[in-house]
Amino acid sequence: MTDSRTAVAYRGGGFRPRIVPIVAFLSFIGFVALLEFLCQTGIIGPLSFPSPSSIGRALAQLYKSGLLYQHLGASLSRLAIGWSLGVSCGIVAGFVIGISTIGRSVGIPWVAGVSAIPKIALLPLFIIWFGIGEGSKYATIAFGAFFPTVINTYGGVDNVAKNLVRMGQSFNLKTFTIIRHIILPGTLPAILSAFRISASISIILLVAAEMVSARYGIGAYIIEQQNLFQLDRLMAGVVILMVLGLLIHSFIGLLEKIFLKWR
Repeated sequence: MTDSRTAVAYRGGGFRPRIVPIVAFLSFIGFVALLEFLCQTGIIGPLSFPSPSSIGRALAQLYKSGLLYQHLGASLSRLAIGWSLGVSCGIVAGFVIGISTIGRSVGIPWVAGVSAIPKIALLPLFIIWFGIGEGSKYATIAFGAFFPTVINTYGGVDNVAKNLVRMGQSFNLKTFTIIRHIILPGTLPAILSAFRISASISIILLVAAEMVSARYGIGAYIIEQQNLFQLDRLMAGVVILMVLGLLIHSFIGLLEKIFLKWR
């Protein structure tokens, strides 16, 4: 008697999307090449959009002049300080809202109401309060990073399995121990997701604040080139912001690999 059984392929692998570096690189190169072709053939005029080659020359000139370090250094310091303040306060507030009845009763109405306000609209008010210097820029960036961090953090706390918390309480664990070993690991995916959102918002607010009142910074450089109608240099500043966003995205992805190995 022959065995008629056949192996069945495993079909429960789930969805595992990943980035293929060569595909990402080729898509970028293809887009740049197409844009260069359209600019060189005159389909896209130089007064509408500069060619990638002219943007590259503007970047090289910015690098050789030494202004790249001044503008980028000023922007990075503002972004680091403002974003760090915003997300650190947001994580603390999110945990308070997530585990405290009083904190939730007081915090959620304010978060829901104030988070709907466009943060750029508050920039003039921050200038009045903190002056035209660095304080208003830090406050604007921190304010923009605060709210998505709060919302994601207390949402992550709410999504932690309640049976794990009850188990810790049944073993008479202290509240701090439950937060540290049960709630915090379960909330980390939401917190890191908040990092991505808040970083993007912080870059937008950074540029807006520098356009209003700054001598150095990527936003100040962009608005200066706009006033001079130097589109290639203006787009060079935009490219720098794109690279900055990509680096931050990659850094947060590295943090996810380090802290979320258990997923």
